[in-house]
Amino acid sequence: MALQITIGQSSAAGPRERNEDYCGAVTPTDEQLATKGALLAVADGVGGSAGGREASEMTVRGVLSDYYATPDTWGVTAALDKVLTALNRWVIAQASSHGEMAGMATTLSLLVLRGKRYTLAHIGDSRIYRLRGSEMEQLTTDHVWDRPDMRHVLKRAVGLDQQLLVDYAEGELQTGDVFALMSDGVWERLGQADIHEILQLYHSPQMAADDLVKRALANNGQDNATALVVRIEQTGDDNLTDWMAAAKRLHVPPRLKPGEQLDNFEVLEVLHESRASLLYKVKNLANGQVCVLKTLQPLLAEDTESCNGLLNEEWLGKRVVSHYFAQILPVATEWRSCLYYVMSWHAGATLQQKLDIGQHFSAADVGSIGLRLVKGLSALHRLNIVHRDIKPANLHQDDDGKLRILDLGVALSPEASGIQPAGNPGTPSFMAPELFAGKIANVQSDLYAAGVTLYHLLTRRYPYGEVEPFQRPRFGDPVPPTRYRPDIPQWLENIVLKAVAHDPKLRFETAEEMLLALEVGERKPILPPRPTPLVGRDPLLIWQWVAIFSLLANVLLVYLLVIS
Repeated sequence: MALQITIGQSSAAGPRERNEDYCGAVTPTDEQLATKGALLAVADGVGGSAGGREASEMTVRGVLSDYYATPDTWGVTAALDKVLTALNRWVIAQASSHGEMAGMATTLSLLVLRGKRYTLAHIGDSRIYRLRGSEMEQLTTDHVWDRPDMRHVLKRAVGLDQQLLVDYAEGELQTGDVFALMSDGVWERLGQADIHEILQLYHSPQMAADDLVKRALANNGQDNATALVVRIEQTGDDNLTDWMAAAKRLHVPPRLKPGEQLDNFEVLEVLHESRASLLYKVKNLANGQVCVLKTLQPLLAEDTESCNGLLNEEWLGKRVVSHYFAQILPVATEWRSCLYYVMSWHAGATLQQKLDIGQHFSAADVGSIGLRLVKGLSALHRLNIVHRDIKPANLHQDDDGKLRILDLGVALSPEASGIQPAGNPGTPSFMAPELFAGKIANVQSDLYAAGVTLYHLLTRRYPYGEVEPFQRPRFGDPVPPTRYRPDIPQWLENIVLKAVAHDPKLRFETAEEMLLALEVGERKPILPPRPTPLVGRDPLLIWQWVAIFSLLANVLLVYLLVIS
């Protein structure tokens, strides 16, 4: 079910020579409407400034275009914040580089309507109202000084300060809701009672917007007047929810044999089988393309969490466009008879498969793998996705040496949080220490797993020993990999030890930081991490020794008192 809205907008200069207000809206269709939503904005350039119109127009135009260029995996608020911060810097730069534009700034009130929810962003003294049934509510707060003689002086605006502080809010949509965005030239002249009356009077948003502006100017309005009104004709579902609803009719296919067909795909061979999933090498009968079909084990046909995990993996995989990942191939859900997805096929093997057949990885090999792995993680993290299961079994190396990260089944993304498994799924030996304490996986825990992966490729061991499922491990200082492989260069060992430090504060903060360390390598090696003091490694042991020495001292004192 798609979101359906009707929009009306009106703007007039009034008695002023120039209209410094600006408004606009974008109403995409199909998948983009479900993933990004419709965006509406009203801005009021700061009066008396030569660049008021430029500030309002470029801010609205910028947010209407740049918001849709952000990744689908970013949350609405995160995407808006990135875009508005960049626009704020641009307005300040224009004001500082062009003398005639000095002081240019603008208010901004914008609304994103997506699925069953709305998100608003607001700065300045433009306003957003919502009419629900017969009740009208002001959803924004004016950012002006709270003094009678300074009520027109803005405390916040785009272009006013280097640090942009935006109000964000969100809520649920209902069919029949009416939202009205307007500049102060409208709400100040009309007041809440008249605005309420006009929004109730008209079913047409365009007629309501026209009347708001007309009445504001007729009521001795001396400012520009702008109003944008939108009516929710029908709420929709967010893209992932809607897409999953369509996929619920799909069932897990039976185990397939070479030569059998599933829809338009012929099975060539079974590539991999795990406890949860099956991977088949298949041929698309329509075009002859060889690809990989992934589905679940038939025993998991009724396991909702596993089915959701496969859907989550496909949905996220479609949004990760990078040569460090296998690409999801388009197969519409209505064309499928079973639950599966298809991705590009690449000759080669996983790093775990290479370890299992006894392949030796030199320090140069591991350094090269580390570079590619961290570049792939960097691409993933820029989309606000945390992999949560980096390990050699999920890293594929093709015959040309190109590395690809596999399996986004447990990946964490704000846009897919509703269907992702609770807790911290992953492979225990590659999980960061804080995850065992219940912390949520993040960028640093991915980099920790990358460090353990490099350590394991070099030594076939783990920095803190192998961790069994359901075990609650204790972490001290990692064993240096040179204890097992003296040929490892010091600069590479330092990078690996920094990546697997038990304290997150001692690790790399971002994939880009770790990538830089690997790129400069021996030319500019990082320092080895400092060993943890005994009190930090085992504070209980320290207190035990203190108690023992205290007891011995007391015994000695008693003995001296007795013999004296």
